[in-house]
Amino acid sequence: MRRQGSTNPAVIVHTQGSRTHQRGFVPINSLRQVTQMSKPVQDLRRDYRAGSLEADELPTDPLDLFQAWFEDARDSEQVLEPNAMAVATVSEEGAPSVRFVLLKSYDARGFVFYTNYTSRKGREVDATGRAALVFWWGALERQVRVEGKASRIAAEESDAYFEARPRGSRVGAWASPQSEEIASRDALKASFEAREEEFADKPIPRPPHWGGYRVELEVIEFWQGRSNRLHDRFVYRRAEDGAWEAPRRLAP
Repeated sequence: MRRQGSTNPAVIVHTQGSRTHQRGFVPINSLRQVTQMSKPVQDLRRDYRAGSLEADELPTDPLDLFQAWFEDARDSEQVLEPNAMAVATVSEEGAPSVRFVLLKSYDARGFVFYTNYTSRKGREVDATGRAALVFWWGALERQVRVEGKASRIAAEESDAYFEARPRGSRVGAWASPQSEEIASRDALKASFEAREEEFADKPIPRPPHWGGYRVELEVIEFWQGRSNRLHDRFVYRRAEDGAWEAPRRLAP
């Protein structure tokens, strides 16, 4: 193992035989990638030209547009995990935090993800009752933002999803004290193996500390990248009667 040059001292390069690779990076296979890696951070940019979003194309219900965009992302071979979304929460003291999770269902009631209730995001959602989401589909040059109230879903709904998870994921929900400090990865593996033995040859119930949250749709914004940073942005907001107001174009 050695450090490569002086241009990026934080990148560690591992050499195995005649092959050299950077930990955390995919192998370089194009001139464009080489060029991008040699640029200073301030010079990394691209001009967005994949599409546009016009006012006369917008549906009355933003969920219809989300579904169309989500299907585009799901069908794209360039989008690794179309249901990956950033979940932002805030503590009672006002300290924000954000992390990526996976969207597991959505409908008119909102967007659902699952987690450990005792994790930081779980504690913060329980305390404040709000969250924000962001989907980023870079290959399509699209982003969707969601803001709204957030709360735990019904136990029966969490039970049904938990039962459908792979067995290893169900064991892991019992084995991992999410967001808590642990001694080592070996300790985590030992906890997993102990739970595997505990649940050998019998059903694995949903842990009482694990389940789903639903983020209601109060605000949803659609962003389509455009050339010269003149992006298309439209935001939908809920009216007091629960209906959607007409979408409004925002300056990029």
